[in-house]
Amino acid sequence: MPSRSPRLSRLLAPLLGMTIAAAAPAAAADLKVLTSGAYKPIVVEMVAPFEKATGHKVEVVNDTAGALVKRVESGEAFDVLVLTPGGLKGLAEKGRVTGDPAVPLAKVGIGVAVKQGAPKPDISTSDAFKQALLDAKTVAMIDPAAGGSSGIYLMRLFERWGIADAIKAKAVLVPGGLVATRVVSGEADLAIHQISEIVAVKDAVLVGALPADIQNYTVYAGGVSATAKQPEAAKAFLKTLAGPDAAKVLEAKGMAPAGS
Repeated sequence: MPSRSPRLSRLLAPLLGMTIAAAAPAAAADLKVLTSGAYKPIVVEMVAPFEKATGHKVEVVNDTAGALVKRVESGEAFDVLVLTPGGLKGLAEKGRVTGDPAVPLAKVGIGVAVKQGAPKPDISTSDAFKQALLDAKTVAMIDPAAGGSSGIYLMRLFERWGIADAIKAKAVLVPGGLVATRVVSGEADLAIHQISEIVAVKDAVLVGALPADIQNYTVYAGGVSATAKQPEAAKAFLKTLAGPDAAKVLEAKGMAPAGS
């Protein structure tokens, strides 16, 4: 085969370079995902298959919903944020999250837990649940002051029922993390938290969900940082969280798809 002339080689070089660049895979991204505590088990479960399929690396950081809003508002760097739709909307208005519509991910209700082997109280009706609270010596729940959505809702419910002071006197307020660990440790008789957070605790037993007339679902959605270094990688991870494989994980972890 005849060799190319020097002039032809000079002309082809830029084109060959463009072809090679186009064929080369995109650089792997290092993604930082901030997630509300109750959704953390889902994110963690989906990280390994996503990393294997894409070559990207994912760091997962969790906190209460209120604390995450404060962290993002203060300028903490991140790529993906899992939060309530309302929280994401507020951060989008402040330019911290992209204006793209939030991606619906999941919803979870509130449940009651006891230590394995302990008697299960009757929580089949609102009145039965109220009586179980009053009969318990100690009740663990997320501290409303920490911004946990279940804790905020429960205190409003107790105020409406007129038992807020009685519950405050026996409350074991948890600043964040898995509330049901407090029944396992013996610090509380009952734990009230999102169901996904209860089933994640070994030796804690889910008594059941709150009755339908007082149930409160927390909905989770995902958004991308307005300053994400690799937004396409961030969007790809959100797509994974909203996909069929994640739906299977949701069921196993005590959650349901947001649209169900």
